[in-house]
Amino acid sequence: MPRTLITGGAGFLGSHLCDKMLNEGHEVICMDNLITGDMDNIAHLMGKDGFSFVKQDVTEYIYVAGPVDFILHFASPASPIDYLKLPIQTLKVGSLGTHKTLGLAKAKGARFLLASTSEVYGDPEIHPQVETYWGNVNPTGPRGVYDEAKRFAEAMTIAYRTYHGVETRIVRIFNTYGERMRVNDGRAIPAFMSQALRGEDLTVFGDGKQTRSVCYVSDLVDGIFRLLLSDYHDPVNVGNPDELNMLELAEEVLAITGSSSKIIHKELPKDDPKVRQPDITLAKTVLGWEPKVDRSEGLRRTAIYFREKLGL
Repeated sequence: MPRTLITGGAGFLGSHLCDKMLNEGHEVICMDNLITGDMDNIAHLMGKDGFSFVKQDVTEYIYVAGPVDFILHFASPASPIDYLKLPIQTLKVGSLGTHKTLGLAKAKGARFLLASTSEVYGDPEIHPQVETYWGNVNPTGPRGVYDEAKRFAEAMTIAYRTYHGVETRIVRIFNTYGERMRVNDGRAIPAFMSQALRGEDLTVFGDGKQTRSVCYVSDLVDGIFRLLLSDYHDPVNVGNPDELNMLELAEEVLAITGSSSKIIHKELPKDDPKVRQPDITLAKTVLGWEPKVDRSEGLRRTAIYFREKLGL
């Protein structure tokens, strides 16, 4: 039975990866300091054979007894609300946390997968974004703590592969949604869902014409798992290339939830990307992967989860 360590395992994506790896026959060690993670996300796994939880900050020394075959480094604040509130922690988990987990991978002979992000492209000047694009990032802007932490983490991961021979994989994750997102996450879909279901106005920033491409969580997890088991070690975009603007997304959420809420506009945050769309040619070619869940179906499932979470 392979042993897999998942940092940030009590978070939105991390918890779904815990499910996936257990279902694939892995023993899973879930590690999280719970600053943005939630034990509710893994409550159904507690006491299950092959699953264990360790509360720990991965920026500190990490000790794991016994063999480790795979390490998935998903620990990090990931929404603007989180990394604006936790800038130092965000920088530390991207730098020190990546260093510690890579060091563990080297010591254990484990394959290491880094959760990177489309944010490494910043406010892109190339559209859609391809893996060879170097990005347009403001290192001293409000989003810089997250963008640069992930860019550093990629460089550190490549260095460990080049100089220490660690088997590494890098996934650049584009906007993802689904069950286990936090109600107060701050990103578009959880914000729209919670506002619509509560009968509140939906807040759209700027004119709402900025675009995103949203991927349902099960599709993303499938892409990550395929990358982990592949022989490809350079960064790979994983996301849904079906692009839409924020006004369109807000209207879709209103339709899915049956809400009569209104859409209001607020000032666009500084350095908010104007466009975001993955080129997934590489994922299709190398991993044989592309998203399968239609957005309307994904939003329907997500709305059911948010109704339950809000007690509605």
